[in-house]
Amino acid sequence: MARANTTKRAILDAALELAATKGITGTTMDEVAELAGVAKGSLYYNFSSKDQLFEAMLQEGVGALAESLRSAKGELRGWDAVDALVIRLLDIVAGNAALARLMASEIFRTDRAWQQTLFALRHEALAVFAEAIDETDAAAGRSSIMASGVFGAVLMSGLEWLVFEPERSRDEVAAAILATLRVR
Repeated sequence: MARANTTKRAILDAALELAATKGITGTTMDEVAELAGVAKGSLYYNFSSKDQLFEAMLQEGVGALAESLRSAKGELRGWDAVDALVIRLLDIVAGNAALARLMASEIFRTDRAWQQTLFALRHEALAVFAEAIDETDAAAGRSSIMASGVFGAVLMSGLEWLVFEPERSRDEVAAAILATLRVR
C-alpha cells in the first residue's frame, strides 16, 4: 500500500510540475511517467487517462487550498478574517507556485473534462472569502463577486510577486493587497 501511495504521489507531483511549465495540453503521459520515474504501465494503473490524472491533481490541490483557507479563517470575522485569508493564500502561492500557475491558467477553461470538479472546488474556496466579506461593511450584497475578485487579485499578485518582485516580503505584498481592498 505504501508503495502504491509513493507511486501515485510521484505521478501527481510530476504532472503538476510539467503542467505548470508546459500547460496541461502540452504535457504528455510519457513525460509524466519519465519525470515521476515510473513505468508507463504504473502510470495508467493509477490513472486510466490524462483527464483522470489532471482531475485528481486539481481536486487534491484545490481541495487542500479550500481546507487551508477554512482553517485560516477559523473563528475570525470581517476584515480580520479577510486579512488572514489574504495572508494564507499568499503563503499557499509561495509554497506551491506550480499549483497557483496551473489554477491561474486553467480556471477559465471551460472545455476540460474536469471543469465541473474545478468549478465545485473553486466555489468551495471562494465561499470562505465570501463569508468573511459578508461580515465587513463593504459587502452590501456583493460578497460572491467580491470574493472572486479578492481571490483572483491575491492569486495573480502572488504570482507577480514570486516572478517579478521576489525581494519583497510576503507581508509587504499582503499589506498592498489589503490596502487596495479597503479603498472605497
